[in-house]
Amino acid sequence: MERTTPDAAFGRLPLEGAPPADRRSRIRGVRLVVACFAAIAMWSAHAAPLRIASGFDPQTMDPHALALLYHSRIAFQVYEGLVGRDERFILEPALAVSWQALDAKTWRFKLRPNVVFHDGTRFTADDVVFSIERAMGQASQRSFLLKGVTQARRVDDLTVDLLLDSPDAVLPEKLQFVSMMSRAWSQKNGVEASQDFNGKQETFAVRNANGTGPYRLVRYEPDVRTTLQAHPQWWGAGDKRNGNVTEVSFVPIKQDATRLAALASGEIDLVLDPPFQDVQRLQADPRVALLQIPDLGQQYFTFDQARDELVAGDVKDRNPFKDRRVRQAVYHALDVELIVRQVLRGQATPTGAFLSTRVDGSPPEFDRRLPHDPARARALLREAGYPNGFSVTLDCVNIAYRENVCQAASAMLSQVGIRTSLRSSPTNQFFPKLSQATASFIEFGWTPQPDPWSSLNALFHTWSADGAGTFNAGRYSNPKLDATIDALRVEPDLVRRRQLVAEALRMVHDDLPYVPLYRRTLTWAMDKKVRAVQWPNDTIELRWVRHDPPP
Repeated sequence: MERTTPDAAFGRLPLEGAPPADRRSRIRGVRLVVACFAAIAMWSAHAAPLRIASGFDPQTMDPHALALLYHSRIAFQVYEGLVGRDERFILEPALAVSWQALDAKTWRFKLRPNVVFHDGTRFTADDVVFSIERAMGQASQRSFLLKGVTQARRVDDLTVDLLLDSPDAVLPEKLQFVSMMSRAWSQKNGVEASQDFNGKQETFAVRNANGTGPYRLVRYEPDVRTTLQAHPQWWGAGDKRNGNVTEVSFVPIKQDATRLAALASGEIDLVLDPPFQDVQRLQADPRVALLQIPDLGQQYFTFDQARDELVAGDVKDRNPFKDRRVRQAVYHALDVELIVRQVLRGQATPTGAFLSTRVDGSPPEFDRRLPHDPARARALLREAGYPNGFSVTLDCVNIAYRENVCQAASAMLSQVGIRTSLRSSPTNQFFPKLSQATASFIEFGWTPQPDPWSSLNALFHTWSADGAGTFNAGRYSNPKLDATIDALRVEPDLVRRRQLVAEALRMVHDDLPYVPLYRRTLTWAMDKKVRAVQWPNDTIELRWVRHDPPP
């Protein structure tokens, strides 16, 4: 993608030929661009390029194709939503400067003026209408955030109404990760619809991007490097919170030791996922600074509850996981406290909750786990008709710490009679198993928004093509729970909403469609010349990072 220039941004007509009012407007526009380039030049004189390593590749640059942490970390430096979050993770304006409910089924968003895409074209209401429709499409993994939205309607160039099929008092909370794309750019490049990631579709939007965000995509080389540069015409360039980083490389380095070696040698400035076993050593290293915060998300095991027979098991004509006693046996078999202590080196917290207690309405009493009790697990299996246990394959992504947790859990389950074979897969093979629900028994993680509805809808609602149950990996279905989640979406009263959240989570707690495991302590390791703001969802906001070059 070529760097945007003043000519590209404001057209090629000579100023002398413009009418006086238009000429003044164009002069102001050119002055704005010159000022932005001057600011970038000033930053460049006082900053070094930032090089970030993690174990993961973003998989695609299409902002609607995936809803994964490793994708969001990069895609949302380039693309933006109508709303954002501040340093404290509280909702704030982004591409919309204000919003209000006009009536029970209509929300109006006033758009930020003078915003341009990275190709220099102007951001308008037409792009919002297009982007909402694209994000609601069949292949989009962000569609679950827009359940209940029936239409995006242009009012004028800087005003858009979102029409709903029923009231939604907290709609803006769901819009941070619904990216705004250029309608013209998408049409020009044949990407009017989201990439079908699960179908391994290749489109222009996989390796190219055109957002409004603080950074523009220079190059995406899958599993090698993603390179970003500061967008000189970004609308937020004057924000006093901004850092000074003008060029960023995200480098996927799968081996833990290699990531840390690159940090120690100065080849990398920041590691987003240092191995747990090295955190204590890094804390004592005078060359390294650590940022740590409790994870808003957590890890789970979940089960196939849709099929009458497991795809990856030795039980015929039955699916053991449809029996709550078997799911409870899995829970009692796991000593998560031991896993946290020995495998995760204390860099996590065991949990019995299904959503963090920092999610609005999640009851703190659910955070206490059921006891580790192998004898009870064996008794439950006998009661369920499996006195000799059974065999099953556990799917896990081939990320070192998650593999290690799965290995430890497999050993514990085997001791009670659930003979578990571990199958590790790379991310591009693992995540389609999750979203397509093709695994019999699977480990995965989820990071919620502070408002609980989108998580309850994505994880525990019965799957449907309209976005419900998008990440319900076992295709669990409970009509009473569905009704509670649906009621939560439309409930305007905050007290009643919290009651509904507690009711929904109590049903999940009682039925155990998932087994909750632990919440990590998020740790970033960086050169001491790097300063960053750490959010509890493990994403980094590059706009706030400072990297002071060596003297």
